[in-house]
Amino acid sequence: MQVTSEQRLDDGVRERAFTLGDIPGFLWTPESASASAPVPLILLGHPTLGLARMYSRLVDRARHSAAQGFATATIELPGCGERPRWPAMEQTRAELRRTLQAGEPVGDELVDALILPLVDTAVPEWQAALDTLLALPEVGGPVGYSGGVISIGIRLAAVDPRIAAAGLFAGSYVPRTTFQEARQITIPLHVLLQWDDEGNDRQAALDLFDAFGSKEKTLEANMGGHTGVPPFAGEAAARFFTRHLK
Repeated sequence: MQVTSEQRLDDGVRERAFTLGDIPGFLWTPESASASAPVPLILLGHPTLGLARMYSRLVDRARHSAAQGFATATIELPGCGERPRWPAMEQTRAELRRTLQAGEPVGDELVDALILPLVDTAVPEWQAALDTLLALPEVGGPVGYSGGVISIGIRLAAVDPRIAAAGLFAGSYVPRTTFQEARQITIPLHVLLQWDDEGNDRQAALDLFDAFGSKEKTLEANMGGHTGVPPFAGEAAARFFTRHLK
């Protein structure tokens, strides 16, 4: 891990921009984090918009988590931001846009082409980042995953036993194989669903929640579109992670 920049935010949170090979990322740690008192870690998932566009929302989530005593980290997704272009993925996204503009249904084949290559590439990168982050003296377990892309969070929780709890954001296309992986999940889950999300198949999100194998799973559904998540939803997620990571 090569730290490329470092600063203290006005609330004392330490922000480090880093690279792992050609993968950019950020690590945020609270003032309380030290080698003698390592803090739990939450991985911040995000959509495929690039870290630069998502930065303000990510740092806001990081600040709130730091106030609860958590370190947080995120990495750039494949083909996004400053990472090398992914022509096949760009072509698939263009096909999705054409399908939506034509008012046609988004079929399973297109969903698979859109999501599965991303998941197959991103999850090992998240695991490599986790290897490096947990080697830092001020960062310890247990580890949580928070956010989207929901299929990435599901795969990561299914294959990596270091993930102890997950807060997932419903609202992206989900391949059928992801439903099968969801049945393998047994860790505590907190799933956030915007009831009127214009880009989300509500019934598919409910079916996915039903598929999770966890004995403790909570679905929080709020009225409003994709960007209308109420502030108190974050408070509920914070209580969830405090309950399971501390």
